[in-house]
Amino acid sequence: MNQHGVQTLSVELPQGGYPIWIGTGLLEQLGTRLAGLGSTTAAVLVADANVARLYAEPVERSLRTWAPRVHRLVVPPGEESKSVRQAQELWQQMLQLRVDRRAVVVALGGGVTGDLAGFVAATFARGLRFVQVPTTLLAQVDSSVGGKVGINLPGAKNIVGAFWQPLAVLIDTAVLDSLPENQYRAGLAEVVKYGVILDEAFFAYLEQNVPAIQAREPHVLRQIIARSCQLKAQVVAADERETSGHRAVLNYGHTFAHALESAGEYSRWLHGEAVAVGMNCAALLARRLGRVDQPFCLRQARLLEQLGLPVRLPSDLDHRRLLELMYHDKKAQAGRLRFVLPSRLGHVELVDNVPESEVLQALREAQEFSSAAN
Repeated sequence: MNQHGVQTLSVELPQGGYPIWIGTGLLEQLGTRLAGLGSTTAAVLVADANVARLYAEPVERSLRTWAPRVHRLVVPPGEESKSVRQAQELWQQMLQLRVDRRAVVVALGGGVTGDLAGFVAATFARGLRFVQVPTTLLAQVDSSVGGKVGINLPGAKNIVGAFWQPLAVLIDTAVLDSLPENQYRAGLAEVVKYGVILDEAFFAYLEQNVPAIQAREPHVLRQIIARSCQLKAQVVAADERETSGHRAVLNYGHTFAHALESAGEYSRWLHGEAVAVGMNCAALLARRLGRVDQPFCLRQARLLEQLGLPVRLPSDLDHRRLLELMYHDKKAQAGRLRFVLPSRLGHVELVDNVPESEVLQALREAQEFSSAAN
């Protein structure tokens, strides 16, 4: 933490790293901070309509101190914008604006905007630099760091994409004040995930600070955001392009979650809500396979529930349909299901050849699950 209350982390990569700036009231510093990373011919600011209404003007003012031209491109809010159609619309707009290869795309918004704008940056003119300015907790602790960008197809989430690292990530915790409660809680699912997969002490810290987390106390927010980013950065540095399998640990709960999102046509669940249910399903599957015990499942579920997140699978979902959707998961190989499963708190592994019967039984257990009954 420097004298201005800004914490700077670094994502170290073989081809060069990038900074993550974390603090309060940073939006108006964006242009000044980017000026230290090089020049540009234009800044293309991509935001959804809701976020643009709140934050586009101060970000544009800041960007004008650095970029000769600033273009604001607004997309509809919601997961539906992560589509081929919306990407093509942005490509066309950038073409008409004569955006050249020295321009920088600035993604201002949640995970949808970051994924979409990053994908457009990775593909337009064979690749433009881009900057992440995440405005949701979920994007701040997860999707803005690591360079995975992409869009959805109707039957599969994030199936079209690229590894495209940002020039920088700027995280202003003040923007979380305007975040709706359900969006804030959804981001906490990814925070809990980091504790489960990598850091038992961090998980315990979350358990001990539930009221402060719920109250969005600034010092606790900075702590959980910074630790989440540190953990993600370590994994990304070890396996930037998912070649060793190490980065797959970040997908804990996501095989189930992506199936839930697809079954709900990307409108029934917020991503973090689906991840919370998916983490419970994954823990129950791990218990069935003898990897963890029931107290592990209960401890994870209770923290998620204390933070206002769902863990129980709704009764109206077709388990066979969910299983079918899991075969579309990017971790599936040669027609075999693979899951990231825990062996203890703070450690997970990629597990091959999980029998369908065990997955279906885990789904049934998740449907009937109650942490209060145990």
